[in-house]
Amino acid sequence: MLARCLALAAASVMFIAVPAGAHHSHGNYDLTTWTTMNGEVKEIHLLVPHSWIYLDVKDDKNGGQPTTWALEATGPSGLTKVGIKREDVRPGDAIRVRCHLLKDGSNGCLLGYVTPMHGDQARGHGVEKDWDGDGGAGFNTAAPVTTPR
Repeated sequence: MLARCLALAAASVMFIAVPAGAHHSHGNYDLTTWTTMNGEVKEIHLLVPHSWIYLDVKDDKNGGQPTTWALEATGPSGLTKVGIKREDVRPGDAIRVRCHLLKDGSNGCLLGYVTPMHGDQARGHGVEKDWDGDGGAGFNTAAPVTTPR
């Protein structure tokens, strides 16, 4: 009976641990290349477990019309840990980002770094900050940099 209880407990732990580990995978992103883009913040959502910036980027292929990109970042506690404040980036702000594109080619990116270009020194204008939350952990910082397609 004790063996059955231990086996059931071990199986339960495994079923809980495997999805939790898979959640933090960056397998959907091309981590070999950094992409840099500039745009205007459309929306920002500081959520657990991941924050999101929706960025309007002017697209030359689309006659200069903006294309909205979904940029995934770490959660609010990770941002606070590296010195990012809620007011650093707001909707309507111009920013430059370095990120890793989604492998499927859709308009999404895993954020590495954000540089506010809004002109407000008190909110960090021109200062690049780590929105991955841990110094770009796991990313190849020497990877080539491209611009969006």
